Amino acid sequence: MIFELSEEHRMLRDLVAKFVDQELIPLERPMLAREAAGGRTGLSEAEEEKLLARCKELGLWSLDVPEELGGANLPAVALMAMNEELGRTCIPFTFPPDSPNLHMLLAVASDEQRKKYLEPYAAGVAKSAIAISEPGAGGDPAGMITRAVADGDDWVINGRKIWISRAPSADFIIVMARTGEGRRHDGVTAFIVDKGAKGFIIEREIAMIGGQRTYEIVFEDCRVPKAQVLGQIGRGFAPMQLRLTVRRLQMGAWCTGMAVRALAMLCEHARNRVTFGAKLSERQAIQWWVAEAATKIHACRLMVMDAAAKSDAGRDVRTEASMIKVFATEMATEIIDQAMQAHGAMGVTKELPLQLMASKVRTMRVYEGPSEVHRMTIGKRVLDGKWG
Repeated sequence: MIFELSEEHRMLRDLVAKFVDQELIPLERPMLAREAAGGRTGLSEAEEEKLLARCKELGLWSLDVPEELGGANLPAVALMAMNEELGRTCIPFTFPPDSPNLHMLLAVASDEQRKKYLEPYAAGVAKSAIAISEPGAGGDPAGMITRAVADGDDWVINGRKIWISRAPSADFIIVMARTGEGRRHDGVTAFIVDKGAKGFIIEREIAMIGGQRTYEIVFEDCRVPKAQVLGQIGRGFAPMQLRLTVRRLQMGAWCTGMAVRALAMLCEHARNRVTFGAKLSERQAIQWWVAEAATKIHACRLMVMDAAAKSDAGRDVRTEASMIKVFATEMATEIIDQAMQAHGAMGVTKELPLQLMASKVRTMRVYEGPSEVHRMTIGKRVLDGKWG
C-alpha cells in the first residue's frame, strides 16, 4: 500500500511544518527557562491566545471535524502527517479540538448532546476531559468500580478517578462508570458531567515528570440528568476504545516527530563536535546510531500511515494501534536518549528540549495503556487468529 498525500494535504502538512518552525519552536527557549527556574512547563495564557489566533488565521482549526459542523473533515492519513510535524517540538500544543473526545462524541452523542456539547467543542470554543483510570484500575480500565445508580430522572455517580488531564480547564468531562452487574466490559456507561456540577470534586493536582500535571477527581453523590448518558447504557466500553485508538495513532505520529527532531539534533552536533582529533560523525558508533534511528523512524511512519489508511477505509485498527503504541514510544525513547548521550553533558541540561522530550515520551509509555498490557493484548489477538 502506497501512502501518498494529495497535493492539497501536502500543502497543509507544509503549512503545519512552517507553523511549528516559526511559531512553536521559538517558544521553547522561554518555556525551558521557566521550567529550569522551577516554574511549570506549558504555555502562558498570552502565548496560547496568540497561537490560537494564528491558527484561526491560517485555517488550522477543526481539521477532522465534519463539514456539516464547519470543519475540514480531513482523513486520518493527512492528520497523521500533521501530527508528526507537531511532534517535532516540546511545546505542548495541538490544534483545537482535541481529536479523541471529538470522535467519541461524533460516534454516540444524541441530538441534544450534539447541540449542547459537540458543536461548541468542534468549534474550539469548549474544552473537554475524560475520566477513565481509577486508583485500582489504570492499565485495566475494565476493572473500574466507580458506579452510577439511576434515581428518578437522574443518575447518581460515586467513585474516584485519577490521572485526568486538563480537569480544571474542561467545560465538561466524560466520565466512565459502571451501571450494571456485568463484569469487565459489561455494564460500563459514559456520562457527560458539566464543570461545577455538585459532587464533582477536583481533589488534588499530581505533578508528573517533565512538568506535566494530572488530577485526581472524586464523585460524591454527583447527580447528572439521564440526558447526560453518552451513548447506550451499559455499552460505553466500545466508544471509549474508539477514543483510545484515535489517541494511540496520534501518539505514533507525535513519537515519529520527536524522533525526527532528536535525530536532526544528533546529526548536527555530530557533524560539528570534535573529540580526540575526529568529528563524532566519523565514529562508527554514531554512524550506527544514525542508521538505526533513520530505519526505525521510517518503519514507525509506515506503521502509522498504514493504520491511518485502514481507519479511513473503516477497518478495525485496534491491534495496529496497540503495536504502534508500543513500537513508537520505545523507538522515540531510544533515539532521544542517544541524542542526549551524543551531546554529552549538554544533553542532560535543562537548556535543550531533549530533556522535556525524554520526559514526555516516558509518560507516553504508560498512559493510554502501558506497553506491557498492549503486548499482552497483541499476543492474545494474534494467537486467537484475530490479526494477520
